[in-house]
Amino acid sequence: MQSRLDRSLAGDAPWLFLSPHLDDAVLSCGALIEAQAQGREVIVATLFTEASPGPHTRAATSFLRQCSGADAGSLFAARQEEDNSVLDQMGVQSLHLGQVDALFRRRRPPKLGSSAWARLLPEMTHRYPTYRFDIALGRIARGDQVLIRQLRTDVAALMGLTGAELLFCPVGVGKHVDHLITREAGMAHPENLVLYSDFPYDLVSQPDQARLARLGYVPLSWDQGLESKTARIRQYGTQADALFPTGDIPVKAETYFVPAFQ
Repeated sequence: MQSRLDRSLAGDAPWLFLSPHLDDAVLSCGALIEAQAQGREVIVATLFTEASPGPHTRAATSFLRQCSGADAGSLFAARQEEDNSVLDQMGVQSLHLGQVDALFRRRRPPKLGSSAWARLLPEMTHRYPTYRFDIALGRIARGDQVLIRQLRTDVAALMGLTGAELLFCPVGVGKHVDHLITREAGMAHPENLVLYSDFPYDLVSQPDQARLARLGYVPLSWDQGLESKTARIRQYGTQADALFPTGDIPVKAETYFVPAFQ
């Protein structure tokens, strides 16, 4: 039997990709996206595209240092600009949904005259105080359930506006909470859903294939246009050096997961 991805590849209906951050869609799906953008409308909607003002946690400050020491506002403005530029060159429509990145997401809006403790220890006011023990732990904070509901509404609206035949979401390799939230935002559309393996997380971890098999999903590989994809990744200049400090971007076939019998 043909999978829903195989059937859609034979046509020209629009596709919608959900990207957690301003580079993830190209990192994980860039080869397939660029190939398909030549013959169909492809839309990349990036969910987490903003940072909050300081004071920042140690994890966020470390991230900013890795990105040439830019302040958060300037960095995310530059990231939005380069994402728009790269996707435009690929013939892809880009949308930025304006949610705050997990590194900068607070438990509640900052108040005027916030306590000295909040200034001295910003971790107290942030939903994910650390990267290793919070963001990368694979556990979505209870306070983000409202955000998930809002994103499901946003995705439903996008599906209606774009007429997308397929909705691509990360499978969540690496357990980054923003990737898991993005997956949750798309799971309300199982009849359209295709999951993609998160690169470069999948260089060191693998998707839970046993769980995916129980859910009825099987892997499909895309290996065309990978060299061009490497060049596209390098165009994300604010991120490429931090992600690939040796300068070597591994060439790896993209992996997708689709229902076995649809």
